Amino acid sequence: MNVARIAGIVLIVAGVAGLLWGGFSYNQDTTAAKLGPLQLTVKEQKTVDIPKWLSLGAIALGAIVLVLGARKP
Repeated sequence: MNVARIAGIVLIVAGVAGLLWGGFSYNQDTTAAKLGPLQLTVKEQKTVDIPKWLSLGAIALGAIVLVLGARKP
């Protein structure tokens, strides 16, 4: 397998994953107040949504790269 085929497969898998899950979330620690040796931290959960057009574009681009990578010069 050459690099173009692997990149095409990775793009297709990433696009399908984006369609299935639709986004991901992560925790962010922020310092709210610092008074001498005492420190108040707050954990916030943030969510990142993956647009459907981006997932579909990744699948389409992966298919194009996969087809072009399969061609022999």
